[in-house]
Amino acid sequence: MSTFRLGLTRDFLTSAGEVGWGDIGLAALRAYPEIDWEFLPTNEAELSPTVAQEFDALIVLSPRVTEHTVKDSQRLKLIARFGVGYDSVDLDACNAAGIVVTIAPDGVRRPMAMAAITLLLALSHNLLIKDGLVRDGLWGERLHHMGIGVTGRALGLIGLGNIGREIASLALPLGLSCVAFDPYVAEQAPIAAGVELVQLDELLARSDYVCVSCPLNEATYHLIGEQELARMKPSAFLINVARGPIVEQDALVSALRSGGIRGAGLDVFEREPAGPANPLLQCPNVILAPHSLGWTDELAIGIGMSNLHNVIAVSKRRLPEHIVNPAALEHPRLAGWFER
Repeated sequence: MSTFRLGLTRDFLTSAGEVGWGDIGLAALRAYPEIDWEFLPTNEAELSPTVAQEFDALIVLSPRVTEHTVKDSQRLKLIARFGVGYDSVDLDACNAAGIVVTIAPDGVRRPMAMAAITLLLALSHNLLIKDGLVRDGLWGERLHHMGIGVTGRALGLIGLGNIGREIASLALPLGLSCVAFDPYVAEQAPIAAGVELVQLDELLARSDYVCVSCPLNEATYHLIGEQELARMKPSAFLINVARGPIVEQDALVSALRSGGIRGAGLDVFEREPAGPANPLLQCPNVILAPHSLGWTDELAIGIGMSNLHNVIAVSKRRLPEHIVNPAALEHPRLAGWFER
């Protein structure tokens, strides 16, 4: 038990056994020989209780961490999520077991904001449609697919946290104005010049682009449904780079088919992976990505180094950064581990 053991979920690796993300900073561990690390031997949709018994820390990509995973753990101290979403982790169970859960907001801020802007610009310029014109020999059809300029248009941000603020910082220099809805941001809180806090109904009615950039939780599940989509301009676009279930998919498909909104750009789906029968695949006015549009070398090294920084901190009995369940620190097992 003297060696600090770190496990990384198997889904980081390709079928050839290489890290599919490229450089996630693992070379930094060479300076810490007391940390013994490895990739988990199998891919699991839900992590088994075995890993919680064998490792002190886990860096988790996609698998779910449930009560079954952690309830009998006597060793695991840290779950470092490779990203910012933690809806796949049972926080109550981690609190009860004395396991700290961290995220990596600094690593995702710019890449995910860029993903949102990428969708915004691709929709505005009919990028996929014009790509298809060339490939299908329809060059003469280009006059039928004029795009729209973003200058003077309004971008509505649902969520003005880490990523939402970064999206605004990229959008404002493009000539967009920004309105935002976030009930957790006080009206008097300092926000970027050019960003106006409004209620959700007003945001939907005013915006030419509505971008979802808030966490998924009980309050935001199906936050955007039939009524909300009906409040949007018929000329407006919906962009979702957060979590799929925040938008009610059936209502979105209906709005796309009926012309209730002009189009959508989605990096996430209500049910993932999106299979070939998903009706969104039959909507020509939507751009789709497999929950990976922000996956770049910048994101990989940013998240990886943030995760490793926290692993190293915990191995040295220091508190990690970006803890999402501080109640776990009151557990007797952790109270005896961390230096206060």
